[in-house]
Amino acid sequence: MWRQGCWRHYSPEQLQKSTKMRTNILPASTLKGLNTRLIGRNILYYPSLPSTMATARKMARDGMCEGTVVLAAEQTAGKGRRGRKWFSPPEGSISLSVILYPSPSQLPQLNMVAGLATVNCIEKATGLRPVIKWPNDVLLNGRKIAGILMENIFEAGELMTAIVGIGLNVSFDVSSFAEISAIATTLSTELGRELSPGEVLPLLLRELDQTYHDLQSGANIYERWLTRVETLGKVVQVKSGGSPGDSVEEGYAESINADGSITLRRSDGSLVTIVTGE
Repeated sequence: MWRQGCWRHYSPEQLQKSTKMRTNILPASTLKGLNTRLIGRNILYYPSLPSTMATARKMARDGMCEGTVVLAAEQTAGKGRRGRKWFSPPEGSISLSVILYPSPSQLPQLNMVAGLATVNCIEKATGLRPVIKWPNDVLLNGRKIAGILMENIFEAGELMTAIVGIGLNVSFDVSSFAEISAIATTLSTELGRELSPGEVLPLLLRELDQTYHDLQSGANIYERWLTRVETLGKVVQVKSGGSPGDSVEEGYAESINADGSITLRRSDGSLVTIVTGE
C-alpha cells in the first residue's frame, strides 16, 4: 500500500529553512498556529510547478504521508476538470493538492469535503456567502472563484490514493486573462480590498482538515454540502462524456444524490441521472 511509508516530513522550521521552497506565503508563525490533525501537518511549497496534482500523484506513489499538501505559488500547466487549463498567476491564487487515503465508500463525498471546506473558508475570510455549482465549482456573486479537481488512483481494482486539488482565486486581475475575464472573479475584487494568499491559506487548510475529520468520524457531509449547492431547482444544461463525444442534457435539477450524481427532469417529463459532468 502506498500509505505505509512517509519518506519525507517537514516541520514548520524545516519548511522555512528549505532552499527549495519559498516562505513569503506562509510564515513560520502561521504554520505553528495551524494546529491541524492531518491536513497541513506536512506542507511542500514550491515557487513554481507544472501541476500540483501531478507532483502529489508521484509523491503518493513514493509513500508520502496522508494529509500532505503540495502547494505552488504558480502552476504553469495546471488543469481543471476535463483537461481545461487552470489559470494560476504567480502569488495571486492558492493552488494546492492534498494526498488522502480514504476508504472506497468515502470517495463520493471527498468532492463534497473540498467544496464545503472552500465555501466555509471564503465565508470566514470575507464575510461573503459563496455557493457551490454542481459538481465542482465555487461561485461568488455569480462568478467562479474556485474549482475542485479529484483524482482517484486504483491498482488491480484496489483504491490506492485520492488526490484532492483546489484552485482559489485570491488577488489578481482577471481582465488580463481573456479566457476567464467574463466568468471569473477573485476574493479581493468581491471584498473590495486586497487579500493575500497567505491570509487565506491557513483558513482553507483548517477547514479541509476539520471537514475531512468529520467525514472520517461518520458525519453526514452530504447534507451539509447540499445546503450550499445553488444548482437545485434550476433548469440547467449538463455536459457529460468525453470530448469530442460530449453529450448535453437539459432539465430541471430535481435532486442531487448522496453519491454526487444529479437527477434532471427533461422537458418531456422523463428523468435522467448523471454521475459526472459540468
